[in-house]
Amino acid sequence: MQAGARELFMVFSWQEIRRHPARQLVAVMAVMLGVALAFAVHLVNASALDEFAQAARSLDGRPDLELRAVRETFSDQGLARISALPGVAVAVPVLEATVNAQAADARRPIALRLLGTDALSVARTAPALLPQTLPGADRLDLFAGDAVFLNAAALRALGLDGQARAGAALRLQAGLSRHELRLAGTVAAGGAPLAVMDIAAAQAVLGLGGQLSRIELRLSPGADAATTAKALQALPDAAGAAVAAPEDSSSRIGNLSRAYRVNLAVLALIALFTGAYLVFSMTALSVAKRAPQFALLGVLGLTPRGRRALVLAEAGLLGAIGSGLGLLLGGTLAALALRLLGGDLGGGYFGGGTPRLQLEPAAALVYGLLGIAASLVGAWWPARTADRLPPVHTLKGLGAGADAPPRPAIALLLLIGGGLLALAPPIAGIPLAAYASVALILVGGIAALPWLVGLLLDRLEPLAQNQVLALLGVERARRMRGTAAVAVGGVVASLALAVALTVMVASFRGSVAQWLDSVLPADLVLRLAAPGNASDAAAFDAGLAGAASALPGIARVQAARLQRLQLDPARPAVLLVARPIDSTPGGAAQVLPLRDTPLAPPPGQIAIYVSEAMEQLYGAHPGTLFPALDRAFPETPPGRFFVAGVWRDYARQFGAIAIDRDAYRRLSGDDRANELALWLAPGADIAAVRPALAALVRQRSGGAEPEIASSAELRGTALRIFDRSFAVTYWLQAVAVGIGLAGVAASFGAQVLARRKEFGLLAHLGLTRRQILAVVAVEGAAWTAIGAVAGVALGLAVAAVLVHVVNPQSFHWTMDLRIPAWRLGLLALAVVAAGTVAARLAGSAAASRDAVLAVKEDW
Repeated sequence: MQAGARELFMVFSWQEIRRHPARQLVAVMAVMLGVALAFAVHLVNASALDEFAQAARSLDGRPDLELRAVRETFSDQGLARISALPGVAVAVPVLEATVNAQAADARRPIALRLLGTDALSVARTAPALLPQTLPGADRLDLFAGDAVFLNAAALRALGLDGQARAGAALRLQAGLSRHELRLAGTVAAGGAPLAVMDIAAAQAVLGLGGQLSRIELRLSPGADAATTAKALQALPDAAGAAVAAPEDSSSRIGNLSRAYRVNLAVLALIALFTGAYLVFSMTALSVAKRAPQFALLGVLGLTPRGRRALVLAEAGLLGAIGSGLGLLLGGTLAALALRLLGGDLGGGYFGGGTPRLQLEPAAALVYGLLGIAASLVGAWWPARTADRLPPVHTLKGLGAGADAPPRPAIALLLLIGGGLLALAPPIAGIPLAAYASVALILVGGIAALPWLVGLLLDRLEPLAQNQVLALLGVERARRMRGTAAVAVGGVVASLALAVALTVMVASFRGSVAQWLDSVLPADLVLRLAAPGNASDAAAFDAGLAGAASALPGIARVQAARLQRLQLDPARPAVLLVARPIDSTPGGAAQVLPLRDTPLAPPPGQIAIYVSEAMEQLYGAHPGTLFPALDRAFPETPPGRFFVAGVWRDYARQFGAIAIDRDAYRRLSGDDRANELALWLAPGADIAAVRPALAALVRQRSGGAEPEIASSAELRGTALRIFDRSFAVTYWLQAVAVGIGLAGVAASFGAQVLARRKEFGLLAHLGLTRRQILAVVAVEGAAWTAIGAVAGVALGLAVAAVLVHVVNPQSFHWTMDLRIPAWRLGLLALAVVAAGTVAARLAGSAAASRDAVLAVKEDW
């Protein structure tokens, strides 16, 4: 009997698919889109990391120790003594900078990473950097002052990959100077565009004679790395440098970008979450429509467990089809994203060339199983409905029984658990507890819906006492609380996510706009139109600020020195910003977006102001000393840098330190500047000042092109980039809400089919078709209104976790919570209106003649 019932069910299922293929197609597409988005994000992440790892291994080589500059460069005078240390087999000097390069017939320059090294010893630590001369080049070009060797990415970017010949002319701009170089050969290193020169030639081109970025050391067999490191650090030649075992750059960048990549993956998996709701809605509709078939199967001997298994098997099949299509679509999307966007994931961690797509069968299997699991989870509740159907009552069309009483205690425990998890610290730099908090808040809020429905509709019932149709709709909605929770659960979840994203983006944008107003106070900003503006090679001379202040229309000029500091070899460099900062109380708050009131430094100590990332990554808390900065100024007595305040910096995720420029000049003797802020005289015209300022820079720098922009232009550009970066979130919000409304429509459709005879009885009692549709519409409006209230409330709670927990733990910055009330109100009203219309459309079948005739089936 069981086998025959299963065969009969397969016949019913096949007929259902033939009559309603669109319903199954919606479920398949929901799973397909969720799997495709999640798998595509994973492939882009994995491919970018793999490409970066290969390039890093070819560039970094395998040195045993590194002596790396703290302040970008240090003197090379001790190179011979370092090479002669016991245990050191070879010491390879390296000078590194970012420059602009342009082929002779090219229109636009490209950003190029320039490495100066010793061709005779570099093969011991990084064989991929060993220069290989082109045919026709001289072997002594390895040491020529005008010879450069390019990797494949640089040749492609310069348009020389098809005609790489010895002697091809290149124009290189390094800071304030231009140089005419020639192509002498190639290097095998992969990754972003790269140029290699002899160390002495690179020092001359960059204007950094006698300076190095790092020294890579290969130790003798049996030498102890710790002993050698201590000997190195004890040398006076190592002042201004740090000794460390070099961590693989790919591993370091992978660790630093982990939180960003996890956030992308979590957002992608939200698509699977919403897809599960669509599967739930479609399956609920299918089960409701085929309730008499399930009842007949029960009469024929199929057990409730068997009916549940058959529904889950059908959902699993649809999930498998959707997962397979999703994997194909995800691979295609990943390939297109890598081709069009390259390896940069939008977080600034990767750059350069286009990574190759790395397909991973194991990952495909995992995401395929996730799609099937999402389909099964979505079908679980309808499957439970199928196994609980009373066969005799269902065949008579009497529908389901009454709802179970609500259990607010479970919902309350879930919400409390979510709140407690939000207080937990990150795990390995990832806010895993915060993600779990968001999940518990959403599940707890949905679990509280039956209680919320009863609470709110109990208050609405007295208002509908004088309206029979409204009373019918409100009374049934109030008594079917569990049904209401199922119907509006999808819209609650999707609306909550939409509200959370809206509040988070509004908070982030508002904080960024306020930050831009603080960091861009001047009318004009002048800097070199070149990459690496924070480099020693891209600094203005000391007299430019005075010359600029003498130009007509310029009232005041303020110079700033930006310099990278390698405080920790395991982390990216932080930025030191030396600009005029008034040490009087409240003076720093006028030039920096401080988070709290600044502290006055004790006598004899130097005030520094750290970004929030410095506080979290380096433990630089206000009121404490920051000894890590002592390594950048070895001539200064230790213990002099006092953390006077913390400021918000949304431009540099890995940390920045602000210091008064006069104090910086006393410490370093460096009087140059990377950036000039200019205030115009009253009545001065920006259009007239710009050409004169550009001409002055070109005159003093040998033709270097400056970048001159007004603060309004910089602010507008930054906000346009922000809006473009987050534009996709608005589409995600629309899709999420649309999925929720589709769930509401499907749930109402299922309820209408289950209540066909109930509405037929109303028609026999004298209600017109229009009145029956009004009852359904009132019921839909009541349910979706409650869903909108719950969705907005849950969304605000989730937004608070995202703004105050996820962002600080992932990206090390804070922001103020901003609630766009009018936008959220319009969103909630749109959901209520759409839900009401969806309920009315779904109820059209309830008022048909078939519903009236259906009553006779039970007479």
